[in-house]
Amino acid sequence: MRFATWEADGRVRAGVVSDAGLHELPARTTVLDLVRAGLPAALEAGAEALRGPAVPLDAVRLLPPLQAPTVRDFVAFEEHVEGIVAGNGEAVVPEWYQAPTFYFTNPYALVGAHDDVAVPPGSQRFDFELEVAVVVGKDGASVTPEQARDHVFGYTILNDWSARDLQFREMAVRLGPAKGKDSATTLGPWLVTADELEPHRDDEGFLQLDMRVSVNGTEIGQDLLSNMGWPFEELISYASRGTEVRAGDVLGSGTCGNGGCLAELWGRRGQSAPGPLRPGDVVEMTVEGIGTIRNRVVEGVELPPVRAARPRPRARKRTA
Repeated sequence: MRFATWEADGRVRAGVVSDAGLHELPARTTVLDLVRAGLPAALEAGAEALRGPAVPLDAVRLLPPLQAPTVRDFVAFEEHVEGIVAGNGEAVVPEWYQAPTFYFTNPYALVGAHDDVAVPPGSQRFDFELEVAVVVGKDGASVTPEQARDHVFGYTILNDWSARDLQFREMAVRLGPAKGKDSATTLGPWLVTADELEPHRDDEGFLQLDMRVSVNGTEIGQDLLSNMGWPFEELISYASRGTEVRAGDVLGSGTCGNGGCLAELWGRRGQSAPGPLRPGDVVEMTVEGIGTIRNRVVEGVELPPVRAARPRPRARKRTA
């Protein structure tokens, strides 16, 4: 089943997606409410909604499927990491293989499947990242990977928009990413429940889903979701290690390989080709079994330059 959130006539609604369109859930019911209620209850509520009338998809603005309490983004594709560091003549660091790595991104910056996305202030190297995200459907702490299978509610497409110049500057300080990543994250077009994608699971527990991204109609990258280094259950388990995950939390796979972002291609080719995203560019991502998101890049706000730090004084007068 596919759950969506949309805006029409100044009102936000949630419901189920069918071939006929969008079927509204009872008033004030959100997709996050359904996630917290659990998958069986959500499927029952969705089946009831499907008996109601449908609103055409082209008559609404799709919003992010749910208001996520937290968003973690992993870096689970070896080929992506390999490409990023290739330009420096480096290899994937041994630490990448030892455990999944993630950062927390901004849940206030989630945008819908067809929303415009502004270039972050001060950035000249704007980029996309093709990912799939899992949505946690059950609270838990220090869950095992085996237990984590029961904590999966569903999946959606995630585009982790990235200001590479800002990102690499702040990560040189051995912290971040922060402002290089928090301007926008696309989630959508809807949330597909786990049972729908189960037939795509391979013998090792990975989802064999085709992933593609194009810019202005030209395909830039293509990969399989099953090329992740860890399946999503391992990511949920690691995120909960010594702490907890809660229903509605979003965990991104990280960027796929083979052109899942421009920075990977820049690293492999030693040049910025294709060039960074510019206002007017349209980025489209399609993941088998989930759907398509399509965002247009627009001009961002102009802000004064960030003030540089004052160097600390080299001598201090001491008083008795």
